[in-house]
Amino acid sequence: MRLIDTHTHLYSNEFLYDRDEVIQRAIKEGVERFYLPSINSSYYDSMLSLKNDYPENIFLMIGLHPCDVKYESYTEELLFVKNKLNEGKFAAIGEIGIDLYWDKSTLAIQQDAFRKQISLAKKYKLPIVIHVRDAFEEIFEILREENSPELYGILHCFSGTLEQALEAISLGFSLGIGGVVTFKNGKIDQFLKEIPLDKIVLETDSPYLAPVPFRGKRNESSYIKLVVDKLSDIYEVLPDKIADITTMNALKIFKM
Repeated sequence: MRLIDTHTHLYSNEFLYDRDEVIQRAIKEGVERFYLPSINSSYYDSMLSLKNDYPENIFLMIGLHPCDVKYESYTEELLFVKNKLNEGKFAAIGEIGIDLYWDKSTLAIQQDAFRKQISLAKKYKLPIVIHVRDAFEEIFEILREENSPELYGILHCFSGTLEQALEAISLGFSLGIGGVVTFKNGKIDQFLKEIPLDKIVLETDSPYLAPVPFRGKRNESSYIKLVVDKLSDIYEVLPDKIADITTMNALKIFKM
């Protein structure tokens, strides 16, 4: 079984004492690739160090997380993203987007940062990986404005409605499915079968959102098999087929 974790924060301090063991456990379970989303510039060196340690397995994104879009620093952070794109190769621009759960007062600059990073994605012909929380309409408003064949990617940690899923797909995006699909109150399991499997990629968002039966504990990439098993039940196909299709989907998006 070949698996890809399209979204994991392996550089997080939650893995400070057993990072290599976590990676090896995942590889043993068939996870061949780990895609690391960026949060802000302060994490870049840790991400690059991991990439250097596991050049065949780890791939980096670059971007500014919406929760880190601050009035005093976001312009400099966006310049950092731009400069890094000029220096090296990245799998995607992410995670970027809009988050109104924690702070609604920064909506205007979150929108600005999102638009500017979309522009960079088009310029460098890269997918984007979108973070959205309590802001689906705000995200879709910008995606509709920016809609073009050059704009594509993943709606990370999808937890919306069927209607929102279908709109995301119509705008050129796949859905990142992780531990939430195993939650009793996650709801997406109720309609996910209506979404074509070729529009789904697997993710953990580790160390966050661990699937049942590890909910509430630290998540890690090896747990992605629990997501596969849940999708196997939903789609009524063998786990190997889920793995094969979602792996190909991820490779088509990231192209590296």
